[in-house]
Amino acid sequence: MKKVCRKCKIFVDKEVCPICGGNQFTNTWKGRIAILNSEKSEIAKKLEIKKDGEYAIKIR
Repeated sequence: MKKVCRKCKIFVDKEVCPICGGNQFTNTWKGRIAILNSEKSEIAKKLEIKKDGEYAIKIR
């Protein structure tokens, strides 16, 4: 199971979040969304996502 940054909600493979530089992760998440073009995506704007990637919709 993939881990998710608690702050950014982005899926992370490494020990540090590529967006915020944090190291607080969770394995408990529901739903995922892939942002391919954050500049043009209406969903990315509503969720305040500024970097392309795969994000969890809800984390615990």
